[in-house]
Amino acid sequence: MIRLIHTADVHLDSPLRSLALRDGALQDQVRAATRQAFVRIVDSALELGVQGLLVAGDLFDGAQRSARTAAFLNAQLDRLNSAGIGVFYVKGNHDAENPVAGEIPLPGNVHVFDDQGGKVRLGQTDVWIHGVSFSGRQAPASLLPKFAAPVPGAVNIALLHTSLSGAPGHDPYAPCSVAELEALGFDYWALGHVHRRQVHRESPWVVMPGTPQGRDIKEPGPRSATLLSIGDGRISVSEIPTSEVEFHRVSVDVTGIGDPDALRLAVRKALQRCDRALVSPRGIVRVRLAGTGPLGWQIVRDAEVWTETVKELALETGRLWVEKVDTDVTTGDAAGPGETACDATSELAVLMEAIAAEPGIRQDILADVDTVLLLVPAEHRAALLPDEGALEQHADDLARRGRERVLALMRGASS
Repeated sequence: MIRLIHTADVHLDSPLRSLALRDGALQDQVRAATRQAFVRIVDSALELGVQGLLVAGDLFDGAQRSARTAAFLNAQLDRLNSAGIGVFYVKGNHDAENPVAGEIPLPGNVHVFDDQGGKVRLGQTDVWIHGVSFSGRQAPASLLPKFAAPVPGAVNIALLHTSLSGAPGHDPYAPCSVAELEALGFDYWALGHVHRRQVHRESPWVVMPGTPQGRDIKEPGPRSATLLSIGDGRISVSEIPTSEVEFHRVSVDVTGIGDPDALRLAVRKALQRCDRALVSPRGIVRVRLAGTGPLGWQIVRDAEVWTETVKELALETGRLWVEKVDTDVTTGDAAGPGETACDATSELAVLMEAIAAEPGIRQDILADVDTVLLLVPAEHRAALLPDEGALEQHADDLARRGRERVLALMRGASS
C-alpha cells in the first residue's frame, strides 16, 4: 500500500479574520493557526508512514518576506526528510509573488515543479507525479498543454493550481474543465486554489482538498487534508482533520420564548450542541437570534447586554468564542396597517411603516444604502448584492430593523 497526503492553500501566516480575535487570550491561542494546521499535516504524514506529501499551490500567503516563516517551513519539511518522505510542490498565484518561495534552500526531499512542467517518480514505486507551477501572479490561460502524457502502466498523479471553470469568491486562474482533466488520462488530479473541499470526480479522481485552516466565517466547519491510499493500481481517498479553529454559525429561534431565563437556556443548549460537534480544538461562532416572540422587543432594546450574555455562555464551553451576535427578531404584538393602534407605541409603528413605504422616502433609503455600500470592497459588495433585488431587500431589512429598534427603546422606557 502506497500512501500520500494531498493539501493546498495552506497560506502560512495568513491571519484569521474575526471580531472575536479582539480577545487577547484567543489571539494568543490562534495566532499561528495556519502553521499549526501544517504541523498537523506533517504529524499525520509521520504517523501514517506516507511516502509523499503533495502541495498543490499557495503554501505561502502574499508577498511578505519572513525569515521566521522560512525557518518554520524548513524545520517541518526536514521532519519529513528525516523519515524519507518526499514533498512535491507546485507554486500557485500567492507563491509566485512570494520572495521566500523562490529564495530559501529547501531540504533535498522537496521537488518544486517549474512553470514548464515535468514529472518525477515516487521512489522506486510505479507512481509518477506530474506538475506545473505558476510563473507569476496571474495565470489567465490553461496550463494543461504543459503536462506531458501519463507514463503507461503506472499510476499517474497531476498537481495543478486552478479555479477550474470558476468558483464564487475566486478569480479565474489557469481555467479548465473537469472534462478536460479527465481526457488527459491521469489517475488523480491533486488540485488547489478553491478553499472549499470538493471531490469533483472519482474516476479519475479530481479532488480540491480545500484550505487546511479556515480564515473567517465564509470558510466554516472543520478543515482537512486528503489521504490517498494506492493498492493494486486503485486509489481510495479519505480525509485527515487539520484545522486548529472552526468557524460556525449558530441560530437560536426565539419564537414563543417570553422569559429571559428560557432564552439563556436556549442559547446555552445551542452553543453546547456546537461544542459537541467540533472536530477542531476550538471554535469561533456567529450567533443569530431570530424569530417572533414576546421577548423580541427586549432583545432589540438590550442588544449589547444580550451580546455580552451570549459571549459569556460560549466561554462556559471552554472551546467557543463568539465573533458576532446578529438579532433578527420581532415582537409580533405591534399593530400593523389596517389594525387598531391601542397605544402610542403601536400607533408610531403604523406611522413609521407607512412613511417607509412612501416612494420618495423609499428612494432616499435606497440611495443612502447604496452610497454606504460603495465604500465596501468590491468582492464583499458582490457578496452583499448578488442580484438586482438584493439592494431593495437590504434596504427594507435595515429600515425594518431601525423601526424595531425605536419601538423597543420606547417600549422599554415606558415599562
